[in-house]
Amino acid sequence: MSLDDDIAAIARQEADLHFDSFSEADAFRLGALVHAEATRRALALVVNIRTAARTLFHAATPGTAPDNDEWVRRKSNTVLRVNRSSYGFGLGLAKRGDSIGPGRGMELADFATHGGAFPVHVRVTGVVAALTVSGLPQREDHRLAVWAICRYLALDPADYDLSES
Repeated sequence: MSLDDDIAAIARQEADLHFDSFSEADAFRLGALVHAEATRRALALVVNIRTAARTLFHAATPGTAPDNDEWVRRKSNTVLRVNRSSYGFGLGLAKRGDSIGPGRGMELADFATHGGAFPVHVRVTGVVAALTVSGLPQREDHRLAVWAICRYLALDPADYDLSES
């Protein structure tokens, strides 16, 4: 799939994958869904759901490292700053030959545009949290986050998946 195709597909994901509401109980169920899938597939990853103020869910499967927690922090910071998926934002910057950094007020120590963090967008309210996955290649981190949100919203994940590259 081309860069433009991925950008268009992610724009559709971000426009359509919205919740009617989102509570702490929803965060637990969504996070547990990702964790269960990672366990089923024997994937080493960290899953995190957080708002700008606090963590609502955090779990890791065997084989992860402290670095995964750092990637989660940086990717979720990006979502909570720009209200877009970290992957979609990063691909858009790359297409324009741009990047994050001091000129954008987004230090690399605190932000990352790698795939894996997706906005938890509540209709009418806006983005209230970020679901973040770390441990797979960035495109796969993104795909797993979108898969989980689709499953949680009772949508067919295949309708929103990025095509195989």
